[in-house]
Formats: sequence, structure tokens, C-alpha cells
Amino acid sequence: MIAVYARQSVDRPDSISIESQIEFCKYEARGAECRTYIDRGFSGKNTKRPAFNEMLSDIDSGLVTRVIVYKLDRISRSILDFSNMMLKFEECRVEFVSSTEKFDTSSPMGRAMLNICIVFAQLERETIQKRVTDAYFARSQKSFYMGGRVPFGFALEPVVLEKVKTSRYVKNAEEAEIVKLMFEMYAEPATSYGDIVREFQRRGITRFGKPWERTRIADILRNPIYVRADMDVYEFFNSSGAIIANPPEDFIGTNGCYYYKGKASAERKQKSLAGNHIVLAPHEGIVDSAVWLACRDKTLRAKQVHTGPKAKNTWLAGKIKCGVCGYALVDKHYQNRNARYLMCSFRMNSRACAGPGTLHTPEVEAEIFTQIQNKLATFATLTKQSAAKANPELTAANIELAQVNAEVTSLMAKLTDANDTMFRYISARIEELDLRKSELTIRISELGRRDIAEFGELTHHVESWATLDFDDRRLVVDQLVNVIRATSDKITIEWRI
Repeated sequence: MIAVYARQSVDRPDSISIESQIEFCKYEARGAECRTYIDRGFSGKNTKRPAFNEMLSDIDSGLVTRVIVYKLDRISRSILDFSNMMLKFEECRVEFVSSTEKFDTSSPMGRAMLNICIVFAQLERETIQKRVTDAYFARSQKSFYMGGRVPFGFALEPVVLEKVKTSRYVKNAEEAEIVKLMFEMYAEPATSYGDIVREFQRRGITRFGKPWERTRIADILRNPIYVRADMDVYEFFNSSGAIIANPPEDFIGTNGCYYYKGKASAERKQKSLAGNHIVLAPHEGIVDSAVWLACRDKTLRAKQVHTGPKAKNTWLAGKIKCGVCGYALVDKHYQNRNARYLMCSFRMNSRACAGPGTLHTPEVEAEIFTQIQNKLATFATLTKQSAAKANPELTAANIELAQVNAEVTSLMAKLTDANDTMFRYISARIEELDLRKSELTIRISELGRRDIAEFGELTHHVESWATLDFDDRRLVVDQLVNVIRATSDKITIEWRI
């Protein structure tokens, strides 16, 4: 039996139809009995096609002696897949014919030419993929809408950018308020994803009629699509190694950002920002930059974030680690001895750690309390800055500083290939820019101090610590301490201030 195989990935006016392919193939069969195998809407990049696999099954059963296709790329565009297929045809004594290219594997020359043509078929496919990828990247850098699911908090509207019809996001008023609430809650140091889920359940706040999940909340809190990007956001992404498509002066505290994974980035884009692309979007953001940055910083160090409700016995929970292995120390209460100890969780679970020694929880809390008092005593007065008004002069200085840094980086990259004349010019220019950088740094410092609107003073903070309740101590420790490492011989605190 002769098998006629036809495939069409997309039905377009400029592509040959399935019916025309079959007609050509049957002409090649010269009136012999044929069975047709048709795959509509399947690509030739792999062999995951139902009719194709059915044909291979019939070949294995010995029902097929010859396979005819309209053109070589109808059956495969992959060298590896084609080679495997030809091996199977050879084992089963099946001839392969391309009706328009006049290849017939019953002859040596036909087999040789067939292998050459399949190489060019794969080259064509990879070239098309490269063009599509490059076009996608070029469009993304111009802030065009690139498709995909519309983020929660937004709707989609048509717009024309650079004379090109595209789309942009607009706020969905009801959903945007939920997004704001989510960011404001998570910006609080002691709030976790679980706290937000429970509060939303209590209030009856749902997502498309379904309860919120931690993963969906985490996705939103990490997404710069929601931020009103200003110079602080620019500096954050710049210092994180992200590739920023727009100049610093475009970050005026209005637009959200598109975030794309870079070609050379090996890690997940949620985990690492380095090498990924940031592009200002044409829509207005929802969340202030200060709130968004606080949440983003918290998500980046999520493993160190622990919430008040989870800590029941000691206000050190989540911050104190075993000084031997680095795993968490947990408070264990032995009622028969009326004693509390800090135990290494790694040792408790697997006995793989030697343990930090004997650590009585009250004694460790007292020691850390003393160290916190000593730390706070170094500040005669604690001040709290109220919300300051926007300072255009400070913003302009920050923008100019970013521009100076960018020019210095560019000039430094050119030094290695410069001749003597160009080397002297670049060196002189870098000196000028370095001087200007120093002036701008001093100016920004002065404007920053002047920008402070008012202060709230706390002069008795050392004494006040002793009066704080359990939850307040947890909150203060989260603000002051990164991590505490403890053994029976030594307690080390890594401060955040």
C-alpha cells in the first residue's frame, strides 16, 4: 500500500492546501491504491502529530511500502527527526518520494540529495525562528503590547504608538484597589502571603470568583507592571544588573514597566534581575515606587521573612539560626522540667548537625535584649521622617548623576581600543565627569537633607524597649536585625542598621 502524507500548519492564501498536496501525491502514485494521512494545524518542527504517528504504526505493521509527500518539509523540518525516520524506512524497506522535488530513495543519488535538502529545510526553519525572535525583541523595546494574559488590575485598550496599531493597559478601578491593598499590606514587615490570603478571605475578596492563592499574590508583588517608575526604581533595576531600555530622564514616576527575560539570563527572572530587560510601558502604574520597592525587597529576601502569628514562644523566631549549620533554631518547652531550650531544626530532623550546644531560651533572649539596648543606645535620638514633598531639583540632580555614570561606563569600555589621541581625550573627559559626579553627589546630599519635611522624635527608645509586648518586639527585631547566629559559646547579630 502507498501512504500519502499531507500537513499544513496554518491555512493561509499563499500556502498550498491539504487537498492540493494530496492531488499532487496521487498523481505520483500513477493510479495505485493509496491511503491518505492528514495533519492539520501541526508544525513540522517535531513528530508529535497524530496522523504521522498513525502512518509510522502502519509502517511497523508492514502495511505501507511507499510514502509520498508533496514536499520534503511537509514530513519533517528537523535533521534528527528526518534521520530517525529514514532509518525506520530503511529497516522496513519503505521507499520515500517527494513529488515536487523528484526525490526517490530507491536510488543512491536520491538518498544523497534528500539528506542535503533536509539540512536546508532545518536552516530555513531556524532562520524563521530567529527572525520572529528578533522582531519580538525589537517590538518589546518600543513598549508595544506583546500579547499574553492581561494582568489583574488592568484592562486592555487599542492605541497607536509610533504609527503602529497596538494595545496598552488601562486601570480596572475595582481590581486596582485590590492591588493597592495587597501591596500596602505586604509592605508591613510582619505580613506574609498567608496573612493576605486570610484577610482577603475574611473580606470576601476573590480573583475571578475564586479565592486568592499565595503564588498569585507573589506574582503580583514581584511584577513591575504595577509600579509608578521613578528614579528610585531606575536605580534599583540598574544596581541589580537589569538592562534598561529607557534613559533615566524618562523615569518620571508615572509609567509602569514591562519586564522581559534576557537571552543570556540563565536563572528564573523572578529570582534574579541581572541580564533581564526593563522597558517603560505606555500605561500608568498603580502603586507608588516606595511601596513597590519595599515589597520587592521583601520578596527578594523572602526566606528571611517570618510573621508574628507563627511565633508563639519566642520573639526571636525566624531570626535566630544555628551557629554551626545555619538552620533555624526553634523554641522547645519541656513542661516536666519547666524549661525552654533553643534546638537546631536540622539536628532535630536528621541528626546531621552536631548542634549549637545548650541554649536556654530566656538566657539567650536576655543576652540579645542587652545587645539591642547597646545598639539603640548609640542613637541619642531616633527620628522619623514624614512624607516629603516632591523636589524637582533633587530629581533633576539624580537624573544627571545617572547620565554621568552611564557616560563614564561607556567611555571606560572604549579605552582599550583607543589610540593615543583618543586615549587622552577620553581620559580628560572622564576627569571632567568625575568632578561633576562629586559635585552632584554633594548637591544631592544637601537637597536630601533639606527635603525632610518634619521629624517625630523618640528620645527614650532604650527604656521603651522593655515595655514592648511580644508582637511589637517581633516587629522591632525584624526592622533591626538581618539574622542572629548562636551557639553556647557565642551569639553574633547581623544588624540592618
